[in-house]
Amino acid sequence: MAPMLQDEGSSSVTSSPLQLFSMMSLSPNLGSPYPFVRELKSEERGLYLIHLLLTCANHVAAGSLENANIALEQISQLASPDGDTMQRIAAYFTEALADRILKAWPGLHKALNSTKLTLVSEEILVQKLFFELFPFMKVAFVLTNQAIVEAMEGEKMVHIIDLNAAEPAQWIALIQVLSARPEGPPHLRITGVHQQREVLEQMAFKLTEEAEKLDIPFQFNPVVSKLDNLDFEKLRVKTGEALAISSVLQLHSLLASDDELLRKKSPLAPKNLNGIHLPGVPQINQSTLGELLEKDLVNGHSRSPDSATSSPQSLSASAKMDGFFNALWGLTPKLMVITEQDSNHNGSTLMERLLEALYSYAALFDCLESTVPRTLERLKLEKMLFGEEIKNIIACEGAERKERHEKLEKWVQRLDLAGFGNLPLSYYGMLQAGRLLQGYGSDGYKIKEENGCVVICWQDRALFSVSAWRCRK
Repeated sequence: MAPMLQDEGSSSVTSSPLQLFSMMSLSPNLGSPYPFVRELKSEERGLYLIHLLLTCANHVAAGSLENANIALEQISQLASPDGDTMQRIAAYFTEALADRILKAWPGLHKALNSTKLTLVSEEILVQKLFFELFPFMKVAFVLTNQAIVEAMEGEKMVHIIDLNAAEPAQWIALIQVLSARPEGPPHLRITGVHQQREVLEQMAFKLTEEAEKLDIPFQFNPVVSKLDNLDFEKLRVKTGEALAISSVLQLHSLLASDDELLRKKSPLAPKNLNGIHLPGVPQINQSTLGELLEKDLVNGHSRSPDSATSSPQSLSASAKMDGFFNALWGLTPKLMVITEQDSNHNGSTLMERLLEALYSYAALFDCLESTVPRTLERLKLEKMLFGEEIKNIIACEGAERKERHEKLEKWVQRLDLAGFGNLPLSYYGMLQAGRLLQGYGSDGYKIKEENGCVVICWQDRALFSVSAWRCRK
């Protein structure tokens, strides 16, 4: 690995935001940043940035634009997309808060974004960078493939539906394993769903090439579609074939409310913040920031962000999600494997989402700073993937807010209500995943087993979950 470029203020073990959250006192009494911006040490600057972000979000949520503007100006003195970890996170959260304010003036917002082009090729590149620079998707693919191999033992006709057919590496690996089956390979059909035709064409070419090389009977069925208007007839599920479904980081987008009436009257967020205690800089002088972020005080009782209490009533209602799960259940898959972001970014208030997102994106940015050199590719990934996700979580409401990541326990409840039963992932699959993580040369990556499901972590922060399901009769 290339040496990491470090400057005086770059992230180190002592100044990782996760440590800042848990260790630093919340009252540095720093006052205005202008006189001493350059003299701040990394830890002090990181702490001060968190203060300013929380204060700014508080003003944005309350609709106090003048104060929000002052806070944004102060943050811009300290934040930087190529600084240390906390400076980079702050840069993207600031952009997201500013974008939320601008949405109050739709004409202005549209005018400022009118020439913004996101090329398909750039989207594909960023997804590829995410696959290469992190081990998360590779671990998910190993666990998914092992579950499929075990479920399809002895089956002669196997059909796999990939609800986000963007990365051929997963299915190339599966084709190789199936070709070595003692009973011989099955007839394999893969249906790939993706919005971009060229992505599916590339997938078809690579998989067909591999299947021909290994002499496996194979067909690829491309379905160009978004998930929320998928025509299930086009999946061409036939009687007599064993069906597996794989969904990687897709289902949360179906939680976007399809009822426009639920949009807030003002995009600047709710007047009533559901009793949440908003942490303003002046009022808090005793608790540590770690305690603040650990205690998301909602409706008068505290809870940790990792253990948001969920009863079936607290599940986000979405007609799209219900209809989608009913349709999947109707296909009677032998196996369904779901990978999702394991974070609670679907709170009803801006402050809830901001606190939760600060935590999980701090882990992702910290992970990059610890394992990947500072290159243009890394900057692209942070800006075009994480930056855009943060913007969607913070700045958007209603149907526009697609990045509604939720914790594993919510998905377990939702799938249970939809008539699916959990299938524990095998010990062998977890062993393979553990070996893969060891190969990344950082002990920051961990996997944990939770009731037969797996969560993939950076340090102790759960970031992604993988779970397997079957239809209950």
